Amino acid sequence: HVQLVESGGGSVQAGGSLRLSCAASGFIIRPYCMAWFRQAQGKEREGVASIDSGGRTTYVDSVKGRFNLSKDDAKNTLYLQMNSLKPEDTAMYYCAADLTPGSRYRCPGAVNTPTVFGIWGQGTQVTVS
Repeated sequence: HVQLVESGGGSVQAGGSLRLSCAASGFIIRPYCMAWFRQAQGKEREGVASIDSGGRTTYVDSVKGRFNLSKDDAKNTLYLQMNSLKPEDTAMYYCAADLTPGSRYRCPGAVNTPTVFGIWGQGTQVTVS
């Protein structure tokens, strides 16, 4: 069955770094728009970054210059390198996939529309103090 499993979350001091991983199984990520979202306690889910089949990335302004999204198609894994972490980055981080044919065409704006993603991981908690 199709599945996304996040890992790499934890607690870190402000200014520190974490690297999140998202391992996909049951499908290959290469053709599809993939993204990271986060949700802080009591707040709505927020898009963080997306990457399309060609490796083009899009970041929300709040993380631009600090976070780096990448993927390893051979390993079927998505990554989110988070640097210069701030307390406001504290949230549950979710990996998501849009398996709609042609999803790459809407990938740059997909971080604003969580509903287009049909597959979600269970989440990994990031806490910055």
